[in-house]
Amino acid sequence: MFALIDGLLAFAPSAAAFVEAQALVALAFGGLVGFSLGLTGGGGSIFAVPLLVYGLGVRPREAIGVSLAAVGANALVGGLRRLSRGEVEVRTGLLFTAAGMVGAPAGSWLGSRVPEGVLLVLFAGLMVAVAARMWRQASRNPEETRAVRGPSIDPGDGRGPSCRRDPEGRPTLTSRCFAVLLVAGLVTGVLSGLFGVGGGFVIVPALVLVAGMGIHRAVATSLLVIALIGASGVASHLAAGRPLPLTLTLLFVAGGVAGMELGSLAGRRLAGPRLQKLFASAMIAVAAFIVLKSLA
Repeated sequence: MFALIDGLLAFAPSAAAFVEAQALVALAFGGLVGFSLGLTGGGGSIFAVPLLVYGLGVRPREAIGVSLAAVGANALVGGLRRLSRGEVEVRTGLLFTAAGMVGAPAGSWLGSRVPEGVLLVLFAGLMVAVAARMWRQASRNPEETRAVRGPSIDPGDGRGPSCRRDPEGRPTLTSRCFAVLLVAGLVTGVLSGLFGVGGGFVIVPALVLVAGMGIHRAVATSLLVIALIGASGVASHLAAGRPLPLTLTLLFVAGGVAGMELGSLAGRRLAGPRLQKLFASAMIAVAAFIVLKSLA
């Protein structure tokens, strides 16, 4: 008995050091996700699940819940700042969010019925799709890769295919516009609940092409949408009986918020199509790694 106690006491310092090291890694990984999100203006949050699964050994479904909480918190911080500057189009954002908050529980329910290996392979496919869009945007519209991080506010006077705007730039929600925004919001919510991603790669193009917003206003509004849909996804995750590891989640969130601030500052100097192509290449590499690990 005494030998066992002595052995446990000898092990305690190493165990404490391991916990401390794991906490630092969680902070660093959260900071990396937040930094990439602030630097690229969107898409960076898709690295959260791979880092949690392969870097911290978190189970895929648990990682999705942590990712939802972290991405939602990061978006909330950025969204409140943009809201205070009048950059968020609240009415359109809330309409988009309403559909997304319905889709998030559906995505969470669907994810609980998909084998974890298949879920990771599907996630890799999503990463490839996002990377392809980022690369195409950087090649065809390089000015947008800079505009996402710009401080100015676009009045949103474009003419989308579904929504119309009055001479003051305010949206006119016709039945067609209403329906298309609901469908886009529903798709975003399903993806968020299923994979734990923010969905900015769906939200921003939808707000620009459907709602006729300028890129600056669309990015600002998407932060509000991501925060609220993320909250719905976390709630559905908990309701399904999949509790979040509280300490890990808080560390990941704290690192993400700090990293996003640094990424936003760095993005003003490093913004451009080459940077976006670099992130797209990194996504392809991580997706390939996920597929190889899943097949192995």
